[in-house]
Amino acid sequence: MNAIALAAIGLFIFVLGYRFYSKFVAEKIYRLDPNYVTPAHRYKDGVDFVPTNKFVLWGHHFTSVAGAAPILGPAIAVYWGWLPAVLWVVFGTVFAAGVHDFGTLVVSVRNKGQSMGTLANKLVGQRAKILFLFIILILVLMVNAVFAWVIANLFITFPSSVLPVFIQIPLAVWIGHAVYKRNAKMLVPSLVALAVMYLVAVLAAEYQILQIDLVRYMGGEDGAGIFGLGAISSAFFIWIVVLMIYVYIASTLPVWKLLQPRDFINSHQLVVGLGILYLGLLFTNPSITAPITNPDANDVSWFPLLFITIACGAISGFHGLVSSGTSSKQLNKETDARFVGYAGAVGEGVLALISIIAVITLFPNADAFKESYNSFAAASGGGLGNFVLGASQLANGLGIPAEVASTIVSIIVVSFAATTLDTSVRLMRYIISELGTEYKVPALEKTHVATTIAVVSSAALVLIPEGPNGFGSGGYLLWPLFGTSNQLLAGINLLLISIWLKRLGRNYLITLIPMVFLMFMTLYAMISQVFTQWAWWNEQSSTLLFVFGALILGFALWICLTAISTLMSKNQTPLDPNE
Repeated sequence: MNAIALAAIGLFIFVLGYRFYSKFVAEKIYRLDPNYVTPAHRYKDGVDFVPTNKFVLWGHHFTSVAGAAPILGPAIAVYWGWLPAVLWVVFGTVFAAGVHDFGTLVVSVRNKGQSMGTLANKLVGQRAKILFLFIILILVLMVNAVFAWVIANLFITFPSSVLPVFIQIPLAVWIGHAVYKRNAKMLVPSLVALAVMYLVAVLAAEYQILQIDLVRYMGGEDGAGIFGLGAISSAFFIWIVVLMIYVYIASTLPVWKLLQPRDFINSHQLVVGLGILYLGLLFTNPSITAPITNPDANDVSWFPLLFITIACGAISGFHGLVSSGTSSKQLNKETDARFVGYAGAVGEGVLALISIIAVITLFPNADAFKESYNSFAAASGGGLGNFVLGASQLANGLGIPAEVASTIVSIIVVSFAATTLDTSVRLMRYIISELGTEYKVPALEKTHVATTIAVVSSAALVLIPEGPNGFGSGGYLLWPLFGTSNQLLAGINLLLISIWLKRLGRNYLITLIPMVFLMFMTLYAMISQVFTQWAWWNEQSSTLLFVFGALILGFALWICLTAISTLMSKNQTPLDPNE
């Protein structure tokens, strides 16, 4: 099939989904009220509750939920062939992700900007709330570890991307000060900031002196490094420390100082990056060389792992945490929720689609694809690198030099991942503080105590030297569990939204149907992984994955049984739709 035709069909379905389905959901199911006073206005504090223009908030929301996951997941999942990956991305986005992200945002806005974990108490009960908060805590901990691992490795592989990424920080602080203290407009300064970043990227790609290459500084790949770790492991350790210092500061600052302006810059990166890739696709008109389905992919079954491997880009529980954790506190009007929530999910679907196309058009023929994707492990280890190379190849069709193209692509991936990391640490702080309140531990309610716990535990997890991968393999090892936990959380979120809709007397099938599908796939996958793959009695056992997986599975089953019982109960107190 022609790659341009594939992209056109996918984009057309996304447009139809937003134009018609999201409108139906907004008007008939969620029933948005333009006059409703949102938490951003009701509890405005200039730190977390800040009324925000819907385009700026969409930029924050999208870049927070995107990260590297809608790139990495699809780049791995094409191992089973491109057709299953495309179908799950396109229809998952329209009928599952859009409804989920939109719904968690609306439910939170209607409940004082509270997180889905807190709302579990109101909808299901106190025990469910505590269990849900612990699941979320474990998930965001894994998100921190996985994305820190991704960023550190990209900095090592593409040292020309480091300087442009770090230049974005002071530029974003300057924009935040200009906008919120001097009432300047954000659009022009953010475009200038993006131009400065890409100018530095071009220069760094051409001149080695501007490349912050820690491995080269320590004598190359065979260098001794620090603490006897070797040059590569030492560089990885240093970048993790730097990243954790950064997220500590970034996640404790008021959102207007760094988070919002940086995310608005990154939203321009999205537009520019997607524009470059889709225009490059149009000008190069590459052939799809990967197979429609891959009959040789028999070491790991696509069912149900396809629906776990592609989380962000089809549906992701982490999106619900962002919707109810930060975005709901910044929503200016309730009617903006459709654009921020549903269109945010569509934006991620558009990114996931081009990620698939970049990989399946990279190789000269099917044999070369199968040689690179000769096993699921090979797909997992090389998927992100294949995307960067494939995206660079598309960008090269516009006359952008290969080295500059790969630098810009890596900057986009790192910027999104860093935004997710910042937001995730902020969410982890909220949850730790909330647990401190619940268990009457005042120290945990303090911002810097909760943030310290979040940062230190995340750094410890990503640096775990488990298995043959050695030092710093924790983030890599957690990817399979991240996918299943993420989808499990999405299923629980949909279940909670279904209970909320039922108690309001509204049609809840639009959330119940994707919930049932997702819970079946996820529980099937998680039970298989925990007890037939990671447990200590198997050859491929992993203590790290088994412990985390068993805890999450146990908590999730408990919540699901309680929530399903609540959903089926006929003796529920109706909710006030005007709350």
